[in-house]
Amino acid sequence: MTPTRRDFLKNSALLALSLGPLSAVAQSARRAEQRNLKQVALKWIDEQGPRVSLGTTFGIPWPLGAVKESDAFVLRDDKQKIANLQSWPLAFWPDGSVKWSAFALSNAMDRAVGSLYLQKETEKIKRDAGIRVTEGQESFIIDNGSLRLEFAKKGSSVLHHIWIANKLVARDAHLKILLQDKPDTEGVSVIQQQEWLSIIEHTYIENQGSERLLLRVDGFHQDQEGQRKFPFILRFYIYKSQQTVKTMYTFLYDGDEQTDFIKGIGLSLSVPFHEQPTYNRYVRFVGDGAAVFAESVKGLTGLRRDPGEDIRSLQVQGKAFPLEAIDERVRRGLPYIPEFGDYSLSQLHASAFRIDKRTTEGHSWIHAVDGKRSNGTAYLGSAEGGVAFGIRNFWQSYPAQLDIRHAAREEGTLTAWLWAPRAPAMDLRFYHDGMGQDTYEKQWEGLEITYEDYEAGYATAHGVARSSELYLSFFSETPATATLADYAHAYQSPPLLTATPDYLSSVGVFGDNWSPPARQTATERALEDQLDKLFTFYREEVDRRAWYGFWNYGDVMHAYDEDRHVWRYDVGGFAWDNSELSTDLWLWYYYLRSGRADAFRMAEAMCRHTGEVDVYHLGKFAPLGSRHNVMHWGCSAKQLRISTAINRRFYYYLTADERTGDLLREQVEAVRKLEDVVALRKRINEPLHAPKGKMLVGFGTDWGAVAAAWFTEWERTRDPKILARLKESMRSIAKQPQGFFTGLSLFDPDTGSFEQQDHAKISVSHLNAVFGLVEIVQEILISIPDKTFEQSWLSYCRLYNASAEERLEKLGTAAGKFNLRSSHARLTAYAAAKLDDRQLAERAWQEFLADENVQTREVTSLTAENAWPAIQEWPAISTNWAAQWGLTAIQCLHFIGKYR
Repeated sequence: MTPTRRDFLKNSALLALSLGPLSAVAQSARRAEQRNLKQVALKWIDEQGPRVSLGTTFGIPWPLGAVKESDAFVLRDDKQKIANLQSWPLAFWPDGSVKWSAFALSNAMDRAVGSLYLQKETEKIKRDAGIRVTEGQESFIIDNGSLRLEFAKKGSSVLHHIWIANKLVARDAHLKILLQDKPDTEGVSVIQQQEWLSIIEHTYIENQGSERLLLRVDGFHQDQEGQRKFPFILRFYIYKSQQTVKTMYTFLYDGDEQTDFIKGIGLSLSVPFHEQPTYNRYVRFVGDGAAVFAESVKGLTGLRRDPGEDIRSLQVQGKAFPLEAIDERVRRGLPYIPEFGDYSLSQLHASAFRIDKRTTEGHSWIHAVDGKRSNGTAYLGSAEGGVAFGIRNFWQSYPAQLDIRHAAREEGTLTAWLWAPRAPAMDLRFYHDGMGQDTYEKQWEGLEITYEDYEAGYATAHGVARSSELYLSFFSETPATATLADYAHAYQSPPLLTATPDYLSSVGVFGDNWSPPARQTATERALEDQLDKLFTFYREEVDRRAWYGFWNYGDVMHAYDEDRHVWRYDVGGFAWDNSELSTDLWLWYYYLRSGRADAFRMAEAMCRHTGEVDVYHLGKFAPLGSRHNVMHWGCSAKQLRISTAINRRFYYYLTADERTGDLLREQVEAVRKLEDVVALRKRINEPLHAPKGKMLVGFGTDWGAVAAAWFTEWERTRDPKILARLKESMRSIAKQPQGFFTGLSLFDPDTGSFEQQDHAKISVSHLNAVFGLVEIVQEILISIPDKTFEQSWLSYCRLYNASAEERLEKLGTAAGKFNLRSSHARLTAYAAAKLDDRQLAERAWQEFLADENVQTREVTSLTAENAWPAIQEWPAISTNWAAQWGLTAIQCLHFIGKYR
């Protein structure tokens, strides 16, 4: 029987620290219980099995010592084995056992009935050949049993050919960017536009196993003169026997915002018709929900002369029929029935799309239908099969577009546009000219009035990225409209298996600082209700306020303007949140303990956004992140606290997503960038002259990010050099005269050592512990016990919210601004739990519940008289408060719930 979370907290012996009140007997018993784990119950993230099978990859954690790297696994239901699983390790415990495993399942159909269990395979598994790979000098040919795909190693076409049963169904998949030298919106009479095509630099297999193969293509885009810009990473996920290929496209912007205006970003492929007549060629678009727009290139319905009910029915279904079957009067008129070869579905706003068509170039477009939110899937083919192309988060990431061209010719094209050519060109210029802020003094004045930290040359988009998920499904016949709608639904909500909150909590991952909800006491019920209310408000606010768009989707706003009844979208540092005060962490911990699919999807979208758009991946600021601003990259504060790996760990381990793995690795040496981009350059009265190779690093937001990156890399690779640097950084913080209260020092990234300070001054910021420091230290100390470091950390946790008298007694001074006391109650709660101190626990509850705003913050309705449009609002809401209150409530309930 899986132990409850409260049992785990009571007997928390798994790698427990000596400071806790736990006995060696309890530790040994708990360790043995965890190692004898028999099975893990799994569930679909959306609580139901997928409608169609796409294949799925997911991550599961293990207790210390329970799983070896060589262990194999199967998926079972209540009665029998369902499937073998491909697995590989994502992270390791200090003893070398597996901490997180990734699993790939190729066939996810018919898994909705009964329970699912993940088990070790006790018998030797006989695996088939799986996915076959043939590597040639110029290409890879991959055969998964249903599809044969040829991927190029050079040139423009990343995917040369796709066959089903030796029949070519598509070819020549390539990326393209439409680039123009001026924006569309300023009345410019002459605009020069060019098409830049993908150029492959490197194609290789990144991961291969019995159930799934991952092929990666790296390259640039190139114009006709040979200029190169806009690097890309294109990943293809191919599952055994599946006819769907998942694609992850990462676009990196390395242009000049003043001259490079992107008019379109697309992935295009060609679809041959094998001489099928145009009345047997079919076009499909999935619109709102399950609605499908279905037509033939040469339509035989609605004619003056009726071809017959059977013919009309076959064409509506996308079936084949011979010319002889058509009524002779209609046959004579076939040359005079227009052939509509071009179609476009354009979603230029989150709440509106339209479908237009035309016969061919040089002729007018005809409007077909309108809708609100398309599911972003198009199909082009003949009665002998074709291709469906889907963009995930299609309407949420507008402007997007799906194009069909030349469907009346021998070969048509299907293009998924991530930035729609029908929309105005992408304009990444900063939203103001600096307003004369040419000195630090003026910039501080600007910061004082609008909370915007401006500095010339820093508000650049050069180096930001955007990753998009696309799906290609190949068919040997026209799919039924209901089937195509099911595919579109799966593209938007891909199937994902996960463990239950109880199991995830019992393993103690992500800091062992959270528990599934309990509503046994009045305090627990009140806090759980408020946690649910807070998440629901933000989830709904995304739609109420239309926080959508290619560069925006996934983020939320920072602060609210009660006078205008809008979020402060145009006020400096109060606009987009950019992970400020750990919004990502709040959403992830809320998901972990609730298991709610809507919480996962919101946290997933935020992880995608904040890891790509809010962080630099190229250029002089890479790989730092940008503080909150009207434009995501607009603030001059380029900081580790925004790019921190702790915000990405959840998604990486729960999904094994390789792109997120890239982002985690980018941060391993990110601290070195602080040598050039000094985080405190505006707060230091005298210029900082650090020795070459060293940088000024704070023990809070800075070191918390360094520790998260190094700890994650060590977990993933078991690299002893990374571990040594992390341990030395911990040791040298603990040796400081005031430990964490010393605040900051010069840092040597080669060794991980902080320079020893010779003073006993206090340097503390209320921001130190609210950007993931608390959470990563909690997790590090589970795997890397260090009594001296933990004593220093517990001192910080106990004394931050202590009385001035107690700080004076313990530290020799009471100086310092100790703000965000309610948020820091979780530090007090952690110390109380580790020290088994009831008095400290009661103090933590007093600190947390002293936030009177908890009861007064409520959602209210607005009328059209004072808001446009009529919506709801939560007066005085702040995302800083929401994130920190949520994290503190979760951790107080976990650590000291028994005291209320």
